[in-house]
Amino acid sequence: MITSKWIMGAKGIEDAHAIRREVFINEQRVSPEEEFDDLDDRAFHLIIYDDGIPAATGRLFFQDSYHIGRIAVLKHKRGLHLGDLTVRMLLVKAFNDGAPFVTIGAQMHAVPFYERFGFVPYGDQYMEAGILHVAMKVTREGLILEGDCKKCKKDCPKRREAYQE
Repeated sequence: MITSKWIMGAKGIEDAHAIRREVFINEQRVSPEEEFDDLDDRAFHLIIYDDGIPAATGRLFFQDSYHIGRIAVLKHKRGLHLGDLTVRMLLVKAFNDGAPFVTIGAQMHAVPFYERFGFVPYGDQYMEAGILHVAMKVTREGLILEGDCKKCKKDCPKRREAYQE
């Protein structure tokens, strides 16, 4: 059974840290100093459990705008759509809390994953923790939560309307 838990702040997020340690530090070779930052103290942390065992995590915080990040799924739990569930839950919380838009610093290989939710890249690519990233943003109007939008391309009418300047 899939269950979840929300935690505000850094107290009690050992399960989230264990997932992030495995994914970011052990797999991607991010230093612990870069991975565990002071944003944990003021973030909402989401932990997804599969049969009571921690499997995925992500966080939501406000710093000038709403931002999600540290989305991680344990390797042996990938392919079960837990990353998708994590992002959906973080986005619903952010928009229910009144966010006009949500940003993420996405690793380049994950850009297509985030585009499925309506995220659009903006700005230049940048290095963070030795990994190439790009900033992405989704507005309430551009948010895609229904279904599995496999047609979400730059020419998608829903995205075009949401991001007209």
